[in-house]
Amino acid sequence: MSTPRITPRPVEEIELQLLLEAIYQKSHYDFRGYSQASLARRMEQARQHFGCESLSMLQHKVLHQPSVFRELLNFLTVQVSELFRDPDYYRVLREQVIPHLKTYPSLKVWVAGCSDGEELYSLAILFREEGLESRTIFYATDINPAALRKAEAGVYALDRIPQFTRNHHASGARTSLSDYYTAAYGAVVFDKSLRAQTVFSEHSLVSDQVFAEVHLVSCRNVLIYFDKQLQDRAIALFEQSLVRGGFLGLGMQETLAFSPHQDRFDTFARDEKVYRKRLFVPTEERAFHG
Repeated sequence: MSTPRITPRPVEEIELQLLLEAIYQKSHYDFRGYSQASLARRMEQARQHFGCESLSMLQHKVLHQPSVFRELLNFLTVQVSELFRDPDYYRVLREQVIPHLKTYPSLKVWVAGCSDGEELYSLAILFREEGLESRTIFYATDINPAALRKAEAGVYALDRIPQFTRNHHASGARTSLSDYYTAAYGAVVFDKSLRAQTVFSEHSLVSDQVFAEVHLVSCRNVLIYFDKQLQDRAIALFEQSLVRGGFLGLGMQETLAFSPHQDRFDTFARDEKVYRKRLFVPTEERAFHG
């Protein structure tokens, strides 16, 4: 009886797994559950950026040069976004979700994976336009401290404003986006009053736990970079964080379908990927195993 042949894994795949394990052991940032295809592309960009011949060489730099890891985080975590990205999502929030939120005397909103802040400022502007800003606390969280600093600064390139403006108008806005920023020297700075109600904090959907009870979670275009197990963990965190009847907004390519937690939500706006935590849930609370 012949022994089955085992096909060896490609060297690049082995190097990637060892690099992710090294990052976790060294810094406790856990990217091991992220989409491997996406990570492979980003790590290849990083390898070239740092002038390394292989991921093994990049691993050596990560372990022995702290500044390299801090810069590497930008390749692993920052996604390109824009204000009022997918305007129909914000129109649904404005026209269908906000009326429900207005019934609460105070509100908490979690922008999970806020990156450079575009989603946060979109929601802050929307809530101001709808008269809810003064009674809302926003939690803007991300795994990357550099991204959080950019989000808190609220500075964006001037050439991005035309698209921001078109998105804002398409979201059903009744004001001009120019009311909210000042332009100078090829950049715009959004009014600091927009973030006066915001708490910026590092938080990992991979390893951290629930930190507040909130009425809306907006986490768009983050779960697509996670594998199935990590997606389920993140959705469990959102479900635990939301009040009964609270809302969850995901990205256009994301869904609760096939999640073990989907029965805790009703689909509120199918096309725009807005879900609502059920008002009535089973007596026995589902345990979360992390």
